[in-house]
Amino acid sequence: MRESVQAEVMMSFLVSEELSFRIPVELRYETRDPYAVRLTFHLPGDVPVTWAFGRELLADGVGRACGDGDVRIAPIDPEHSDDVLIRLQVGQDQALFRVGIPPLLAFLDRTDKLVPLGQERTLVDFETHLDEALDRILAEEQSAG
Repeated sequence: MRESVQAEVMMSFLVSEELSFRIPVELRYETRDPYAVRLTFHLPGDVPVTWAFGRELLADGVGRACGDGDVRIAPIDPEHSDDVLIRLQVGQDQALFRVGIPPLLAFLDRTDKLVPLGQERTLVDFETHLDEALDRILAEEQSAG
């Protein structure tokens, strides 16, 4: 079974306080990797960049600030905003994106219909999944480096 959910949303890439521009971002969820979501950023004049992180992190981030390390997600104002900030960081370099909560919730709802949040373990053998994920990560690092 290899099912997936995809959506495309427009996000604002916040370059500085004075400069931002909108870019298309593909959201993808696959049952073969049920714990993760993938965001592929299509930056003008550059090759697409894909980030993978926990689906639960994305789900939690629409309601409250969360994330440690490379990926952090937080509502701009939990009481009055329909937008979240997604901060992606590698070393000292970081990118900041602003996106509306409604399209994220619609995407997460579709993933939940495919695999309910908290039921990922029933879909795959965790050790096999971990080995496959580590193999993919190592292959991606070798092809990038």
